[in-house]
Amino acid sequence: MKKLFVSTAMLLLSISIYAHALWIETNATGKKGQQQDVKIFYGEYAEFSPEKVKDWYSDVKDFTLWLVAPDGQKKQLTTSPQEDHYTASFTPDKDGVYTLQVSHSAKDLGRTTVYQFNTSAIVAVGKNETADVKHNLNPLKFQLKAGKVNEPVTIQAFYKDAASEKMSVTVFSPKGWTKQVEGKDGVAEFVPEWKGKYMIEVSRSDDEKGEHHGKEYTGIWRCATYLVEIK
Repeated sequence: MKKLFVSTAMLLLSISIYAHALWIETNATGKKGQQQDVKIFYGEYAEFSPEKVKDWYSDVKDFTLWLVAPDGQKKQLTTSPQEDHYTASFTPDKDGVYTLQVSHSAKDLGRTTVYQFNTSAIVAVGKNETADVKHNLNPLKFQLKAGKVNEPVTIQAFYKDAASEKMSVTVFSPKGWTKQVEGKDGVAEFVPEWKGKYMIEVSRSDDEKGEHHGKEYTGIWRCATYLVEIK
């Protein structure tokens, strides 16, 4: 009975972790010379229930936030803890696309699985700036071709800069529904029905072996999130 209890507890822990993710919130556009504020959350976006920082899983709160400028220069941003999120800021000094990104593999394993949380955000400064993933250095990432309400949004996922054929896509709408989207050859699509913020999460599991913080693992679960506003 004790073994069964332990196994059940581990399963529930795994499900709980899988349902959680990191995400970045910031304005999609910015202005040269004007401070851009950034927030980083962790929790279940489906219920918009970010966890208090003190309750974040393992060492996820020790993430590093990077900013990649339009010219490719990479800079670590200082983050400050609040009750249920972290804050950061930067001031664009030139026109172009700025990429905010986090990639953090939690110290503690889920049984023998490493949990890797990736998230990014794009800030376009200046006119006619097109966002892409060329400066996103995360292992798992995706590029969006976003439309308006009732127009398709295309999701193109990449794993180590190649099309991620293995992918699970989940879309969280501003009205509270959660939808699984079929992907093929690294590409998936959905049609937004309402205006507002949509959270998109791409995940994949890989059979890999190695050592992580002194413990052997046999697989890695990766997820990548991006918050997009449909107008």
